[in-house]
Amino acid sequence: MSISLLPKRHWLAVLISLAAGQVLASAPSLSLTPWAPNLTVDAVTFVPADPAGKRLAASGRDGLLLLDEQGRELARLPGSFSGVDSRASGQQVWVASLDNSRQQALLVSLDPHKRSWGQPLYLPARDYPVNGLCLYRDEASNLFVFLVGEEGKGEQWLVGHGATLNAQPQRVRGLSLPPSATDCQVDDGANQLVVNEENVGWWAYPAHPEAEVTRTPVAMREPFGEISHSAGAMALVPGGMVALDPKTAQLHVYQQQGERWATQGNVALSGLKEPENLAVRPTDKGLQILLRDDDNGHLYQGELDWQPTPVPLAPVLPNVKALGQSEPVGRQGDAADDPAIWIHPQQPTLSRVLGTNKKQGLLAYDLQGKLLQELPVGRLNNVDVRPNFKLGQQTVDLAVASNRDHNSLSLFSIDRRTGELREAGEIATPLKEIYGICLFQPASGELYAIANGKDGTFLQYRLSAPNGSVQGELVRQFKVDSQPEGCVADDQRQRLFLGEEDVGVWAVDARADQPATLTSVIKVGPQLHADVEGLALYQSEARDYLVISSQGNDSYLVLDAEPPFASRGAFRVGLNAALGIDGASETDGLEVTSVNLGGPWSKGLLVVQDGRKRMPEQTQNFKFVPWAEVTQALELP
Repeated sequence: MSISLLPKRHWLAVLISLAAGQVLASAPSLSLTPWAPNLTVDAVTFVPADPAGKRLAASGRDGLLLLDEQGRELARLPGSFSGVDSRASGQQVWVASLDNSRQQALLVSLDPHKRSWGQPLYLPARDYPVNGLCLYRDEASNLFVFLVGEEGKGEQWLVGHGATLNAQPQRVRGLSLPPSATDCQVDDGANQLVVNEENVGWWAYPAHPEAEVTRTPVAMREPFGEISHSAGAMALVPGGMVALDPKTAQLHVYQQQGERWATQGNVALSGLKEPENLAVRPTDKGLQILLRDDDNGHLYQGELDWQPTPVPLAPVLPNVKALGQSEPVGRQGDAADDPAIWIHPQQPTLSRVLGTNKKQGLLAYDLQGKLLQELPVGRLNNVDVRPNFKLGQQTVDLAVASNRDHNSLSLFSIDRRTGELREAGEIATPLKEIYGICLFQPASGELYAIANGKDGTFLQYRLSAPNGSVQGELVRQFKVDSQPEGCVADDQRQRLFLGEEDVGVWAVDARADQPATLTSVIKVGPQLHADVEGLALYQSEARDYLVISSQGNDSYLVLDAEPPFASRGAFRVGLNAALGIDGASETDGLEVTSVNLGGPWSKGLLVVQDGRKRMPEQTQNFKFVPWAEVTQALELP
């Protein structure tokens, strides 16, 4: 056929495809035949990783069914069910479905070899009708179920870990989904959830529980895309998606290309009037297809002669778990920012974690995360701590924070016996938008505060309080080209590390009488993702490490703290299902110590700000991670 004979709307599709740089391949083909004509079920799918091609089916009359390749019943869980999804777990399979009688989602184990069902685990009844559900397993083997409800309501629940289902499912987060969504599927490797919107198209969401709730279009209805009428059920395979337009009985095929999806054509499902409940299984020749015609209730199978090209996936980083967390801060939105760790000089187990609330002030927690003090002094951004500061005739430990209300430094004395904090004064700065701060205390004992502003300016102040009143003498000023924030000083080597958010990490001599010559430590790139946020030093007799918050990919990078600043790897703080503690993401500030603080913190403590508090969804807080977990995860020497 010459291109001049194409209908007008196909002409438009060709022009759009060519403009986008797509290469139009020949359309895939599919030949369907009836399957198990005597079987009456509402949904069907393949048993995952089963070479014999067994299937799972949900029936409103006959229950949950394990079927062989010919549709013969192998095992039955009595009841009335609709919708089905599954994940392999060793010799078992986890099956999710909706119990029509109880109007609740459930999880149940299945042993396909022994043909036996386990005891169902029910999610709590919801206050909205659940239209559909799908399973997701993350890189740490946590098992989740997504619920798709009416009026745009959606939820993600933690239901298991490894080979074990949770006795008590935990709600992780709510999701705003399309108002007419009925189906969902997850590509575990890509951490990608796809949901339909019947009259609009298909949307992709990040599936990871710590991800930001965003969506991107996969395919849209005419005139914005090639869907003729409606977006129905879909099935995902690595790099691709097949999806149904039930009103026109068409199967659409898509290849993922980065963040975009390219159509590979569509197939008319001849003889079917309203296909639904799509399932696929990769084969040597393409994709084996299972679907149901809602018009007559019959099932069909066939092979689609198309295979997607898998897309490159982000590297899987090791996960460590927090063993503690602070109480949520008392302000909504982006509030918690930067922690510091105060070490009790006599009893390290009585040490405290300080944290800034940039909508309120300074907070102090014990090592169990209980809030001990709250100092509402204004919008504090970053905070740092050093011991042995002479405040008049007293020797105190000192905390210094950047105050965005006054573009100043707020100082706090810390009682070395009780850990109690008190306001100790304020030092004005000429910065127009003060941002980050860190302290530097060389062996000679004097104390310096190094503050920065959003314009890249750094100001170094010598702090003193000979008469009990704090004062700051400006002793050095330098600048970076763009916005900085995090910084940390290596007192022993008299070196300052500073982060330029979109550029990377620099090292500079911390001494006030030395030139501020910047040396690159690491640039934003494959390992470090902008924004560069918190910086902290883990210092021990054996090794010193620089820890960096790589906010752009919700990870933490560990480098040697000495040239050539070799990378030791990156990790994430994942959820701790056993303790009901969510992971950490969008981290601003962090702090670490190698001091033995007792119990799980005997090898040191890492504290990270959590920008998205889940399980349950609350205001932001700080996560407490044993450094021993980091050492093990990265195999640090």
